[in-house]
Amino acid sequence: MTRSEIDAIIDNAMAFMSRHRFALPPFAFWSPAQWASKGREADEIRDCMLGWDITDFGLGAFHKTGLVLFTLRNGHPTNPKYRRKTYCEKIMIQEAGQVTPMHFHWGKTEDIINRGGGDLVIRFYNATRAEGLAQTPVSLTVDGIRRTLKAGGLLTLKPGESVTITDRIYHTFWGRKGKVLVGEVSKVNDDKNDNRFLEPLGRFPGIEEDAKKRHLLCSEYPRR
Repeated sequence: MTRSEIDAIIDNAMAFMSRHRFALPPFAFWSPAQWASKGREADEIRDCMLGWDITDFGLGAFHKTGLVLFTLRNGHPTNPKYRRKTYCEKIMIQEAGQVTPMHFHWGKTEDIINRGGGDLVIRFYNATRAEGLAQTPVSLTVDGIRRTLKAGGLLTLKPGESVTITDRIYHTFWGRKGKVLVGEVSKVNDDKNDNRFLEPLGRFPGIEEDAKKRHLLCSEYPRR
């Protein structure tokens, strides 16, 4: 992805969230110059990778296979400094027809919530012991109601609806009928070690620096 593309995606994400009256914290808007002035008081944002995360999963076609994420709060999988924070919250944007690839988490249980916009469509499989796609029924909780889907079954979340996804359940999702504002509430998130994609993919994009940075991603903060 190019830097100018990433910055434009973040600008559009800010505008979309504002239209849906989802207010972001102040650090969402800090410029690289502002970040350069921040000392150790901002280490939780750095250490726990809070903030913007734009990915094309290494495929180079963001609008076909990609996702916008902003991590609002998170603990840390190993740093004892953050051991009391056992949860994570993200806000995401899935475009209509844009796919987040099939994956599961070894350790994370998460609620995926349609916060507004279009419909969010999710396909589910259990994982086999060898981490393939099992042909067994998938048990889920949808807004507190137990549901069972066949292997590869689809669930459509309308605005306001949510689903609980436990560990080792493969899922892929996409937007329908417009962009979707997607919430995630989960155990502590570890994007470096707790994503098992069905097909080998990159979690973070390569970046071509074709323009001066206007926004920093959560992996780019300067240390003090």
